[in-house]
Amino acid sequence: MVPPRDVTSGTRGGRPRMGGDRTPKPPAARPATAKKAVLFVCIGNACRSQMAEAFARAYGSDILTAHSAGLSPASGVPSLTRQTLSEKNISSEGQFPKDLESFAGKSFDVVVNLSGEPLPPAFGAARMVEWNVRDPIGESESVYRAVATQIEGLVMRLILELRGG
Repeated sequence: MVPPRDVTSGTRGGRPRMGGDRTPKPPAARPATAKKAVLFVCIGNACRSQMAEAFARAYGSDILTAHSAGLSPASGVPSLTRQTLSEKNISSEGQFPKDLESFAGKSFDVVVNLSGEPLPPAFGAARMVEWNVRDPIGESESVYRAVATQIEGLVMRLILELRGG
């Protein structure tokens, strides 16, 4: 459409500007909250705690930093652990078994114990959580899948709790 010839300029066609504050406003800032440090612990840091760490990183990286350790770390992460996570499109790249001593002196907001064993008192966190999850080491693929599904649900519940305050 071509504007009439008597229109001076601008998109308002010579009409007066509308009132209101014309200064741009920055978007409302979200309150800055520090990420919660979470440590997942099991016996060998090869299956359960590795799965929990991977799910927490994938789903909750906005609210937490995830780590995992074992009471008696294995030499590596079993291929079935990685395969089971991969089937759920969850990366475990860069994850490897670590011992609790790796985290000595670090503070955690939440320590999740999947080992079924008591943890050393040095890991008294602001919050200690016990998850009763079957150890899939040496079991079938179906057991690994069931354990992964159970851990995924528990991790999601923890993330929702942390997001809720």
